[in-house]
Amino acid sequence: MLDFRLYTFLNLCRTMNYTHTARELCITQPAVTQHIHFLEEHYGCKLFTYEKKVLRLTPKGEILKKQVHALDYRSRKLEELLKEPEKLRLRIGATKTIGDYLAAPMISAFLKKKPGSQVSLLVNNTAELLRGLDEGDLDFAMIEGFFDKGEYGCRLMRTEPFIGICSPDNPLASGPVSVRELLGEHLIVREHGSGTRAVLEHFLEEHNCRVDGFRGVTEVSDFRPMKELVRENVGIAFLYRAVLEKELERGTLREIRLTDEQGQEIRLSHEFNLVYRPENGFRERWAEFPSDCEDGSFI
Repeated sequence: MLDFRLYTFLNLCRTMNYTHTARELCITQPAVTQHIHFLEEHYGCKLFTYEKKVLRLTPKGEILKKQVHALDYRSRKLEELLKEPEKLRLRIGATKTIGDYLAAPMISAFLKKKPGSQVSLLVNNTAELLRGLDEGDLDFAMIEGFFDKGEYGCRLMRTEPFIGICSPDNPLASGPVSVRELLGEHLIVREHGSGTRAVLEHFLEEHNCRVDGFRGVTEVSDFRPMKELVRENVGIAFLYRAVLEKELERGTLREIRLTDEQGQEIRLSHEFNLVYRPENGFRERWAEFPSDCEDGSFI
């Protein structure tokens, strides 16, 4: 259990407003100020500054925030362990491709191996899942997008093909095309913050192209309408093959064969990783969670 002043600090880090923090904690605003002053005197540094009337964390405040989140996570996990040592409670995050198409078999295999466990699954975009890890709300997250491997620990799950798709009625279905030829199409794309979009944006940048360079762009947060719009020949999209197996097998969607400027075939793929905060500990509690990695070792 953390010191109550550290909880005040974490709340203020989230709201960045003394009045809102006081209201949420049911204490007075002077009490919030007193708690922060106590911590600043205790640690011998400023934790917050005002810049143009906007409250901001100092660099040392950022350090304290990260470490207090880790302490809070470890405190809560320790309480769970001491109260019911035989039970395992996992809070798992997954990006949409993994959550919708791959997570269920892995969770099922884990629960069959650990029948007394309790598992909750949150499906969200990469940015929000990383925030959940940072704030200690998740034990780990299965992420398809980009993240800082110097900041987070990870375990490789699989490398998944990432392909462009179009309607069978689209001329792009008939033969290989260059990346630049795609710009005349209407692009169906995931929202900002999603791993799928980040991988596409990174690929386009490598070929000196951008999402807003397409003839038109429609943002869709769910795979089903994305695939339906492509099937209806409204536009093209880029998704992981795991999302498209049935449609490709039935022929209702076609893979776009891509070539570079020299006419060489382009094949895209990206890592799916199990990601965690290394300082949070308790990894041994879920070390047996299944993945496609051959040795299951931590990186």
